[in-house]
Amino acid sequence: MNEIHQILKLQDEFFKSNKSKNLDFRISQLKKLKTLLKTNEKSLFKAIFMDFRKSEFETYETELAVLYGEINTAIKKIKTWSKPKKVKTNLANFPGRSYIFLEPYGNTLVIGAWNYPFLLSLSPLVSAIAAGNTVILKPSEISINSSHVMANLLNETFAAEYIHVFEGGVEISTALLDERWNYIFFTGSPQVGKIVYQAAAKNITPVTLELGGKSPAIVFEDANLKMAAKRICWGKFLNAGQTCIAPDYLLVSTKIKDNFLELLISEIKNNYGENPSKSDAFTSIINNKNFERLRLLLNSGNIFYGGNIDKDDSFIAPTIICPTTFDDEIMQQEIFGPLLPIIEFESEEDFIPILKDREKPLALYVFTNLKTKYQKIIDELSFGGGVINDTVVHFANPMLPFGGVGNSGIGSYHGVDGFKTFSHKKSILKKGRWFDPFVKYPPYSDFKKKLLSWILE
Repeated sequence: MNEIHQILKLQDEFFKSNKSKNLDFRISQLKKLKTLLKTNEKSLFKAIFMDFRKSEFETYETELAVLYGEINTAIKKIKTWSKPKKVKTNLANFPGRSYIFLEPYGNTLVIGAWNYPFLLSLSPLVSAIAAGNTVILKPSEISINSSHVMANLLNETFAAEYIHVFEGGVEISTALLDERWNYIFFTGSPQVGKIVYQAAAKNITPVTLELGGKSPAIVFEDANLKMAAKRICWGKFLNAGQTCIAPDYLLVSTKIKDNFLELLISEIKNNYGENPSKSDAFTSIINNKNFERLRLLLNSGNIFYGGNIDKDDSFIAPTIICPTTFDDEIMQQEIFGPLLPIIEFESEEDFIPILKDREKPLALYVFTNLKTKYQKIIDELSFGGGVINDTVVHFANPMLPFGGVGNSGIGSYHGVDGFKTFSHKKSILKKGRWFDPFVKYPPYSDFKKKLLSWILE
């Protein structure tokens, strides 16, 4: 792909000019991006509706509002984040002063995901701009209308030598990954993440991989059940379950399972009515491929509530699958849709050993009023991040790093962590000239060795 290579070369030259490193320039570009999004909100809403049949409210709540918050935080904090940080100097380097400088990597590649196309493409873009990099962005071709509007707006507003969007499918992604980058940021599935990681390894390119996994929500008997049902229902069926940090399945105490199922059904009806296919608040499945995958999963489980589908409208109703076991087919892959399996437990010892043996999830949610219970989960289980007594909302806090662990990802971003992700930590030691310890120089002696051990140990 000659065009990719040419634009990458232009970006390399632009970065070497140091223009993207200038703090005022970075701030002005972030402001320009926010103005661009604000001015074209109607176009963004329309594109998302065409891809998902998603309401303007949900698009604003789950994508644009979070993006605006990220941009505002970066604009406000960028000068503080960019200041060299003074750290302690050890005795061995006396006299001296030690500093950490954060410098941009250079040309960066951001590959976005389809389920929240604006947020998951533009949020890492914000971090890359704030850190002083140039960016080539590749949105997902699956959410095609959102990809088009992003490409048109960004390519018309920003110079290609600074920010450029390439659209297309696997062939474009492959061509991009064949180039040499200073940093790669990828959001998507673990399967594709491995391909990106292998491509990056050829040039020893650092990467961030934001992947996924089966994120559990655990409901103990002491929880506020009505609130738990309300918050789980919202987090699970938001975007029709096509959310990487949605509760993938529920672990519910046997003591309250029947009552909790009734509360879940009540919340589904409150949110989406008796016929969710008519609800403006419920989203379509993105395409036929994902619809068919979910249909097969639906048919493999025990439908307790819901289960209605309409292939013509890519509609699958909010559905509760119960009873479920860890061995069931629906528990062998990330669902990424509006199907909610329920597994009951007597005590946490019923599931903690099992979860330790499974892949580490991107998120985990615990509903309990007892610190001893949620602290045990935090201490014993590894996961990307989570919430106590709610779901999903930790993503919207720019003060919290967001990222996975193990199979659910590498690295993190948001706020200052996004800035650090797209920055290299350059260590600088400034030595004083008025004293030069003789102990490090030849000729060596036992006395010098003893003195050195006293200094270093």
